[in-house]
Amino acid sequence: MTQQMDVKEAGVAIADPTASDVAPIDDWRDYSDDPLPPILRAAVECFVESGFHGTTVRLIAARAGLSVPGYYHHYPSKEDTLVAVMRHAMADLYGRTLAADATAGSDPVDRLAAHVECLVLFHAHRGDLAFIAASEIRALGPSARDEHIAARDRQQAVLEQIVAAGVRSGAFDVAHERDAVRALVTMCTGVAQWFRPGGGLAAGQLADEYVELALRMLGSR
Repeated sequence: MTQQMDVKEAGVAIADPTASDVAPIDDWRDYSDDPLPPILRAAVECFVESGFHGTTVRLIAARAGLSVPGYYHHYPSKEDTLVAVMRHAMADLYGRTLAADATAGSDPVDRLAAHVECLVLFHAHRGDLAFIAASEIRALGPSARDEHIAARDRQQAVLEQIVAAGVRSGAFDVAHERDAVRALVTMCTGVAQWFRPGGGLAAGQLADEYVELALRMLGSR
């Protein structure tokens, strides 16, 4: 996947926000709308409940209020539906990530805080999408798998660049940057596995806690 690059004041390159698969996002903290079309929403619900291999086209069609021929009018196969779900998940997260980074300015600490908040909010509010995107990679064919991994790497590269900028500026004190990035990503994406609305903390409160944890992990000064 080829991507153009832009340079922020901090000297860190981030992916071009005009990438063709990324829609402009006005408020990256707003999750009031569900942009998934009904057939993809039905597919997500079925995949979460039964897994990709345990879900049939007939089950997705029934959940979406369609006939089986009606389903095939939209997607030629169950895998094509899964690919569409994964593309939506990664594009939504990436668009929000770029919007969060744009509002954070050039300071690495502010950028890191916005990035972690964005990751936590996404995995709290879009936990079903995040779960499918992480757990059903094995169900993709080689081409679709390569595309998904490229999108995942593009997403992680933003955090890698933020951490690298913080280490160069002295804002962060961490010996092994890539290991620190992996730990942060694992911590934030794991929210999708357990977070449920109505629990002990609201999503925003959890994000605030994770920002503090992240800054401590990086030895923020």
